Amino acid sequence: MPTSSEPRPNIVMILTDDHAAHSIGAYGSVVNKTPRIDEIGQRGRRLDNCFATNALCSPSRASILTGTYSHVNGVPTLDTPIDASQPTFVSQLRQAGYRTALVGKWHMGHGEGHDPQGFDYWDVVIEQGEYWNPRFRSEDGLRTVEGYATDIITDLALEWVEGLEGDEPWCVLIFHKAPHRPWEPNHQHQGMYSDPIPLPATFHDDYATRSASARRAAVRLAENLNEEDLKVRPPEGLSYDELAVWKYQRFMEDYLACVASVDDNVGRVVDWLRERGEFDDTLLMYASDQGFFLGEHGWFDKRFMYEESLRMPFLVSYPRRLPEGGGFTGMVTNVDFAQTILDAAGVAHHPRMQGRSFWPDLLGAPTAPVEGIYYRYWEHDDQFHRAPAHYGYRTERYKLIYFYNDGLGLPGTGPFTYPPEWELYDMQVDPDELHNVHDDPAYRQVREELEVAMWREQARLGDEPHPSQPKPAGI
Repeated sequence: MPTSSEPRPNIVMILTDDHAAHSIGAYGSVVNKTPRIDEIGQRGRRLDNCFATNALCSPSRASILTGTYSHVNGVPTLDTPIDASQPTFVSQLRQAGYRTALVGKWHMGHGEGHDPQGFDYWDVVIEQGEYWNPRFRSEDGLRTVEGYATDIITDLALEWVEGLEGDEPWCVLIFHKAPHRPWEPNHQHQGMYSDPIPLPATFHDDYATRSASARRAAVRLAENLNEEDLKVRPPEGLSYDELAVWKYQRFMEDYLACVASVDDNVGRVVDWLRERGEFDDTLLMYASDQGFFLGEHGWFDKRFMYEESLRMPFLVSYPRRLPEGGGFTGMVTNVDFAQTILDAAGVAHHPRMQGRSFWPDLLGAPTAPVEGIYYRYWEHDDQFHRAPAHYGYRTERYKLIYFYNDGLGLPGTGPFTYPPEWELYDMQVDPDELHNVHDDPAYRQVREELEVAMWREQARLGDEPHPSQPKPAGI
């Protein structure tokens, strides 16, 4: 934490929606370049093992703000609005004298009790928001702002800071819609990725060892991208595999062009901080609310506990306190963000928060390593993507997933249940998660140890296992 003689940092969190870590240069992207996002990590740290605890927009945002899991903050699905009165890292900062603002995507409900609280200023798009001429809601009501959303959100955030008076520190959350579906680039970046984009190695995955639960999801590029997504009809006469490749190219052209706009606007924020002489004294973070499939396993979207969906980008700089150090490999989750930000600001955590601060780790005073992280996806069999409800436990090497296939009557879930299924992956020998080894006798001991570890983690976090899950032996 800052000492009493050190000034408290200003805080900027730039959060995007559905930005896969593997489409960021700093994370080794082979499909695009993101020099301005990369710059944050170059001046600070890149988190190499940062994970969502529920890879869905609204739930992840609720966990980021509150430092709690979905079953605690009450936002397990897209249709469960937040109780905005609950404590967040922003409300803690405000109580400690910070001026606070949120601009951009909220997507956790609207109206009394659900609009943002704990902010001196908020100005948010409606639900998912529009790319062009977006509608914004603030305490002054609803209005339309002409232009491109990614530029506008940056403009409004910087204008708020520039209007502040006094010396109190400030925190601004710049929450972009991009690069969320339907992937509408601005004019400047339209067509910049017209050359063939390489296919991921698992593009033609045949799901040979995958559970029926995973196969049931409606996230296949060839089948589930619609005409609004593609903006143009595919050529006639394509085979199924040819159509999948054509759709991948169209999707990626627009997705990566939207990312390019984000990168430009991250650069605007960095340059603006430097012009004000405040870059070194600002805790600047770039993250996405979860990962995203970019053709891996033939899929798009997120929701699953597989790596492309689970893994979040997180880059942070604060040159006055945080030395440049490259990648940090310890496991962290989005539930940890709140306490980490509060530690960096020298502000007390709220006792309700469930995460752990990784700020000491970044400063070179490592805490006890995390043995595993817990994940739970609640929005079972929703009408658009049909993804199965599941939870799981990931260690450095292994990943155990239990598809319990029950919406539990939650808003946004489907009415049908399906038989439960297990999957287990050894990511050291199978980093692409192609071979489910749950029933392999060679992994029996590993499986049983993971079942116990997950059960104990559920108990520690206060999350009830599904009734269909057998209690592990040895508990």
